[in-house]
Amino acid sequence: MNDLASDSMTAAPKPFGLDFNTPALRRKRRVRALKDRLARWCVSLGGLAVLGAITLIFFYLAYIVLPIFQGVEIETRQAVQPAWLADASTPLLITVEEQNQVGMRLNDRGQAQFFDAKSMAALSVVNLPLPAGTRIVSVARDQPGSNRIALGLSNGQVLVFEHAYPISYPNDVKTITPRLDYPFGEAGIVLDPQGRALDHLGIGLNSGTLLLSGSTGTDLHVLSLGREENMMTGEVTLSEARIALPQIAEPIKALIVDPRQQWLYVINGQATADVFNLRSQTLNGRYKLLTDGVTQVSTATALLGGISLMVGDSQGGITQWFMVREQDGKQSLKAIRSFKLGDSPITQILPEERRKGFMALNAKGDLGIFHSTAHRTLLLEPIAEGAAMAGLSPRADRLLIESSGQLQRVLVDNPHPEVSWSSLWGKVWYENYDQPDYVWQSTSASTDNEPKLSLAPLAFGTLKAAFYAMLLAAPLAIAAAIYTAYFMAPAMRGKVKPVIELMEALPTVILGFFAGLFLAPYVEGHLPGIFSLLIFTPIGILLAGFGWSRLPESIRLRVPDGWEAALLIPVILLVGFVSLSMSGHLEVWLFDGNMRAWLSNDLGIPFDQRNALVVGLAMGFAVIPNIYSIAEDAVFSVPKSLTFGSLALGATPWQTLTRVVILTASPGIFSALMIGMGRAVGETMIVLMATGNTAIMDMNMFEGLRTLAANVAVEMPESAVGGTHYRVLFLSALVLLSFTFVMNTLAELVRQRLRVKYASL
Repeated sequence: MNDLASDSMTAAPKPFGLDFNTPALRRKRRVRALKDRLARWCVSLGGLAVLGAITLIFFYLAYIVLPIFQGVEIETRQAVQPAWLADASTPLLITVEEQNQVGMRLNDRGQAQFFDAKSMAALSVVNLPLPAGTRIVSVARDQPGSNRIALGLSNGQVLVFEHAYPISYPNDVKTITPRLDYPFGEAGIVLDPQGRALDHLGIGLNSGTLLLSGSTGTDLHVLSLGREENMMTGEVTLSEARIALPQIAEPIKALIVDPRQQWLYVINGQATADVFNLRSQTLNGRYKLLTDGVTQVSTATALLGGISLMVGDSQGGITQWFMVREQDGKQSLKAIRSFKLGDSPITQILPEERRKGFMALNAKGDLGIFHSTAHRTLLLEPIAEGAAMAGLSPRADRLLIESSGQLQRVLVDNPHPEVSWSSLWGKVWYENYDQPDYVWQSTSASTDNEPKLSLAPLAFGTLKAAFYAMLLAAPLAIAAAIYTAYFMAPAMRGKVKPVIELMEALPTVILGFFAGLFLAPYVEGHLPGIFSLLIFTPIGILLAGFGWSRLPESIRLRVPDGWEAALLIPVILLVGFVSLSMSGHLEVWLFDGNMRAWLSNDLGIPFDQRNALVVGLAMGFAVIPNIYSIAEDAVFSVPKSLTFGSLALGATPWQTLTRVVILTASPGIFSALMIGMGRAVGETMIVLMATGNTAIMDMNMFEGLRTLAANVAVEMPESAVGGTHYRVLFLSALVLLSFTFVMNTLAELVRQRLRVKYASL
């Protein structure tokens, strides 16, 4: 018995309750831990993958964009001295055809020498039909891109010819056969009736009418030559008309004809330019090109399009000039921008045939490559010893230089000269503009249009659209989120919140379609009603709340706590109905029946149907669900203990809201605003369909805009891959990505500071 008692006393007692260390439970815990680790790793990998994808996108955009900021690269080939060049003739002009295979050298003996542009071997020689006993005194080329050349002769005549390069394929071999054409006949055109030598010459062709200008000493001669060809017989008939212009007293240095045949620029040795209006046959004005009294004009030519004049001087300076309309309506010649190529006289300016760039040579043999619109000096490098004659290919990728009896070929890689910091973000004075301005105009019907690639109006339009959208969305979304989370009954909150969040699922293309086709014309026709609605809706809500607070308590208690917001539905509907119904009457009473005309005529405020107001209404509607959902969750997540503690200490519900709940939820509310701002900045379809896509810089809510995202969506399909336009569009995407990244980073920093500041609550 004692043994049994001792055994019973030493035996371990049986545990009561559940056993959590059974093999099945231990196995379950191991599986759960494995799942937790896998989930943690998956989330971490997903986050890293997102960061990696964003980083790759950033570097890809940078990879596409960086080439537009690179400079010019040239490759100089060995100079050669072909036998056909050793004839002691003086070069007057050197050109290269489109394929960079055939070059032409025009000499003072009246010969057009065609040669292989790579090997410099002679191909053919064409003797120009010069009258016996005459010599070439002056040479003039038509506008860049034209193969038309005029020769001023010693007998006062002008010979006009064109060099052409037809391509044929005999025996399936590509062959270029150069030739000369004489569209106005092989006989010389008499420009000076007295038969004196033409010292300088200018030429321009417009709509079949050839305009020739020449000078003999200080005498100026202008001849308009019409050409008509009989379609049946091929017979060509020429008609002449002389234009009498006021004579000048100074020696003439250069003559340049406007391709539209409106202006004749006469540059003289006194560093002044006389501008004649050819249509009225009057002197527009005399303009001082150089003001120091010492520097002289050394050469002058017109850029592509003939609007800008590039004037080189004896000190190595090059200045761009063009006609500008003044406030009184008169046009005058203005100096726009200047460039510098050493300190030696500029001997030759070579404008490009497809861009607003140009190359220049000085007396020391230095080469300069520039772009006028971008105001960019791309290259300054010695290329020859002493003075040289050069010819530029139509694609501006080959340069033939003759110096000291040798020909040298220079390969030029200059793909994106149009881009500079000033052309992207600064005001640029474009041709035919009265003053510098921010302009985006990437395409034009004319090939001589200078690129206008300013990102400033696009960035401004992006911020403008986001501003008006947030102006509508932020107060509505934040106020609705606070009321829903803090005051509304749980049952009603369970119905309201899903409905608002469901708005986010509505495709933005539908909103844009609705805004462009219905909302924009409706807003235009009901402007007084729209503004009345925006003004009287909050007033009506406040009055309804004030009236409700003054009702007897027996009536107010019949409405369950937290359901008071339902009473505002008929109030809002009534205010909206009355405001829109009274729109026509308000327009008649206050604005003489047309508020749009009143804004434009009386206040001077331009009005476009698709404007920032429409964008603000449509995009604000799209942004509200994002802001509301995040802000509502932030307010609802404030611990109830803080709310109850504040109320228990005697604070009113409003004091608890403003001093406890909102401060605690401020990091989440701020995040909601930043996410909504990011959504508004990156929105594409709404602004694309509801703004008119006008790239202007004006905060007027009644004018349109163009955003960076919409611009990329519109113009990317029509841009040439690898071209400047293509890369600038990628640059705008990079700017948008960088802006979003910076905004989100700043938002996160502010959110963290708010969290630390109000964590003690």
